[in-house]
Amino acid sequence: MKTVARQLAEKLLAINALKIQPANPFTWASGWNSPIYTDNRRTLSYPAVRTYIKTELARVVLEEFPQAEAIAGVATGAIAQGALVADILNLPFAYIRSTPKDHGLENLIEGDLKRGQKVVIVEDLVSTGKSSLKAVEAVRNAGCEVIGMVALFSYGFPIAEENFENAGVRLVTLSNYNAMLDAALETKYISESDLETLHDWRNNPAEWQPIR
Repeated sequence: MKTVARQLAEKLLAINALKIQPANPFTWASGWNSPIYTDNRRTLSYPAVRTYIKTELARVVLEEFPQAEAIAGVATGAIAQGALVADILNLPFAYIRSTPKDHGLENLIEGDLKRGQKVVIVEDLVSTGKSSLKAVEAVRNAGCEVIGMVALFSYGFPIAEENFENAGVRLVTLSNYNAMLDAALETKYISESDLETLHDWRNNPAEWQPIR
C-alpha cells in the first residue's frame, strides 16, 4: 500500500502543483536557482485533491495533536487549507499575515485566538522554515501555545530541521521531497539521469547552479 506521502506527491505532480525542470530551472524569491517549483494553491481548484488534503491534515491533527484548541493558517497559501481543517474539526480558525496590516487595527493575526489556547499552525510548504517560524512567533506573542505545525509538503532541507528544532516546534508534513522523487521517477515525469541533479540541488540549494 502506498503511503500518504507517496499518494499526495503523485496527486501534486498530476495537477502541476509540483513542477520539476532540471534543465530549465526556476528562480525563487530568495534568489536561489531551483529545478523545483511548488504551487499548492492549485490544489484548491481540484475538489478530489482538495478533499484528500483537508481530510489527511485533519487526521494528522487529531492523531498527533489531539489537545488542539484552535487552528491557524499561514498567509496566504495555507489560509484556505487551514480553514478547511478547522471546519472538519469544528475548531476556531485564524490566520497569520506575513506583515501587519498597514491600516485599521494593523493586525498581524486575523481572527480571534484566545490567550492560553493550544494552537496548531497549518502551512502549505516548508523550505527553510523561516517564514513558517515567523508565524509561530506571532502566535506565541499573542499569548497562545503553539503545540505543532502541519504542512502539505517539505523539501527536507537540513537547515529547516535545525530551525524547527531550535524553535521548539514539532513539524509533521503530509509529503516530502523523497516521496516526490519516487513518484516522479515511477510515472516517468523525470528520468534516472535527472536524479543526480535533483539530489545535488537538495544538498546545497543556496549555491546550486544549473549545468548549461
